[in-house]
Amino acid sequence: MAQQTTSSVLMVRPGNFGFNPETADNNFYQKQDARPMQEINALAQEEFDEFVKLLSKHEIKVLVVEDTLEPKKTDAVFPNNWFSTHEDGKVILYPMFSPNRRLERRKDILEFLMQSGFGINEIIDLSFFEKDEQYLEGTGSLVLDRVNHLAYACRSVRTHEVPLAYFGRLLGYQVIDFDAVQLVDGKQVPIYHTNVMMHVGTELAIVCLESISMASERLKVQENLERSGKKMIPITAKQKFKFSGNMLELRNPAGEKFTIMSAAAHASLNKVQLHAIQRHTSLIVPKIPTIEKLGGGSVRCMLAEIFLPLV
Repeated sequence: MAQQTTSSVLMVRPGNFGFNPETADNNFYQKQDARPMQEINALAQEEFDEFVKLLSKHEIKVLVVEDTLEPKKTDAVFPNNWFSTHEDGKVILYPMFSPNRRLERRKDILEFLMQSGFGINEIIDLSFFEKDEQYLEGTGSLVLDRVNHLAYACRSVRTHEVPLAYFGRLLGYQVIDFDAVQLVDGKQVPIYHTNVMMHVGTELAIVCLESISMASERLKVQENLERSGKKMIPITAKQKFKFSGNMLELRNPAGEKFTIMSAAAHASLNKVQLHAIQRHTSLIVPKIPTIEKLGGGSVRCMLAEIFLPLV
């Protein structure tokens, strides 16, 4: 039977973390910082190491890969955008919007997974879509309900309909796509990644419904979440800007479930929301302010779930 959560993740320790101007045009969560890049990278490494310790303390298996120093990859700490793994042994490689982020795709990481005892039966490379400027950025673009084979996706310059439909046919997922927007400098702009505004766990769904502009699409998302038995916890647009939609549920080998959220996301949620989450899962709350500020991504983006079979 398909599982919604895993007890194994892969994380890439940053080697040249920093602000990426190529992605800043449509990622409005990124903020520049005047400090030297070396200092910023050292802070990001410190946050990363503490996060790994926190996960390991709760018996979640963390496979840590060091980023290669050359070529420089400011966003390597977010591996979930370039690959996903699946229980039948498939690995999907995704087409990426930013040319400098395409450098993150590393075959040696897939070899490392196999050396770590995981079976890869097939590698499906969708990066050919890049030549037509069509993108689908992994589990940033896709929020997967793996048990019910539903793929939630908000359309954007990083999530195009053609590769999205291709993914659905390839893996047998029903695609639930929609437009989601946010207010930036007085203008409504598309949300760049779905995992910024929603999260789907085993029993829970955290979702910023108010960001889905069309009532019919909002209803479609709501109905599918309810039909698949998810307890919905709505978040506001203001909370979303604090990364409260960028969560991930993991479990340990004993079956205990955890919702991973950053300290910023945790601080933005009210007592009722937190209590609702804690009725179903325990919380793991790392502090990653440097990574969030300059990278424009939070804990979910740092975690590449490993669903591959053990061999």
